[in-house]
Amino acid sequence: MADHDHKHHHHEGTELRVAAKKRMQAEGEQWTAMRESVFEALATFDQPASAYDIAEKVGQARGKRVAANSVYRILDLFVNANLAARVESANAYVANAHPDCLHDCIFLICDDCGKATHLDDDYLSGGVRDAAKGAGFVPKRPVIEVRGTCGDCAD
Repeated sequence: MADHDHKHHHHEGTELRVAAKKRMQAEGEQWTAMRESVFEALATFDQPASAYDIAEKVGQARGKRVAANSVYRILDLFVNANLAARVESANAYVANAHPDCLHDCIFLICDDCGKATHLDDDYLSGGVRDAAKGAGFVPKRPVIEVRGTCGDCAD
């Protein structure tokens, strides 16, 4: 990852859905009604959501059951297209509020409330990539997660 010295434009609501659609189409993928439903559901969660949580929310909105395995496939596509990030330790996902910027994600995960704060720090993740390369490994995606207590819960 290259260093990026810029401010992120964090999208919300309709603007986020439009940015996600544009990113998906830039990846050569279709923005189907089901993908839009999954993305909209994911974007409503305040903390990382599992495929089962998302499937339940989409199913309620559509008035019919949605299989979690279908949601997993869409979430994998979203991660690859930079629309979502996977919180590995929780087997859960968060919507990327700036899908037009590509960075490695660092998550600060609160063990008390479950909130995951997303940081972009290319310097830190670049060091992890460089260390992996130095060991003869070809890194695909560094996973950096810090578990602890958020500022709200620590007060």
